[in-house]
Amino acid sequence: MPIQRFALAAAVTLAALIHAPGFAQPSYPARPVTLVVPFPPGGGTDTGARVLADQLGKRWGHPVVVENKGGAAGQIGADHVAKAKPDGYTLLLGNIGTQAINPALYARLPYDPDTAFAPVSLVAELPLAMMVNPSLPAKTPAQFIALAKSQPGQLTYSSSGAGGAPHLVTEMFKDQTGIFVVHAPYRGGGPAIADLIAGHVQLSFMTVLEASGHVKAGKLRALAVTGDKRVPALPDVPTLSETVLPGFNAISWIGLLAPAGTPKDVVDKISADVRAVLADDAVKARIVALGGVPRATTPQEFAKLIAEDRQRYAQVIRSRKITID
Repeated sequence: MPIQRFALAAAVTLAALIHAPGFAQPSYPARPVTLVVPFPPGGGTDTGARVLADQLGKRWGHPVVVENKGGAAGQIGADHVAKAKPDGYTLLLGNIGTQAINPALYARLPYDPDTAFAPVSLVAELPLAMMVNPSLPAKTPAQFIALAKSQPGQLTYSSSGAGGAPHLVTEMFKDQTGIFVVHAPYRGGGPAIADLIAGHVQLSFMTVLEASGHVKAGKLRALAVTGDKRVPALPDVPTLSETVLPGFNAISWIGLLAPAGTPKDVVDKISADVRAVLADDAVKARIVALGGVPRATTPQEFAKLIAEDRQRYAQVIRSRKITID
């Protein structure tokens, strides 16, 4: 009996120590982490995810595996993460479409966008490029506008999905120039660009991050970029603002999120590690060369950005009466 009582007391003491503040728990991460990209491979979000995953994997000493779960304008992948165990081992690389536009565009989502995620950090701002197939006889935005006006409804533009940033930016461009080109939504930026390269569509507004390699290879022609400054990855490509639409400024972004309920210390560690990764000059240079603007934030700053962009795009969607088609 004394031995049994001793064993019981030892077990109780050990349990108390394990749950006591300050007891050494296994450090995060203790195993591989899955980074879900809610779009097919090849788009800007996917490209950014692979850069981030590579660097976090090196920093953590455990692989960060990119898993593409595309479909429904990012809803399938986002829903997968929203319903994942909130332990930091399943993360989402969302973008302005999944986090700020979809909640304003869709009457119902398979998750509550206000409560499903814990923002971790912004990763990069992504200016868009106005791209055409090289066979098209237009080498400037003005020439494209003239061509489109001479053939109303005969040209088609691809996007990464109805309601995404490329779709809304193109609709803004159409509205401000008075042209009529037909929308062809795809299930991600990769397929949308592939059909532009193949000549099945004539125009796409896609992030410079996903487009710059094709432009430099001569597979696509970039007529302009959509930010308020030229992009180092495409220094000879003017902005729309300096060519045909003064004041035009519309960009996308990508950012890291965890399922709601993920412990705050885990969220804060991931956020701090993202900031450390993006502070590295070599990583910054890599993202800039691809066409992105590295920008890490605290979880609170990222949450504020999401809320502000959601309000802004809700106004755009209402004013232009944009619906899912």
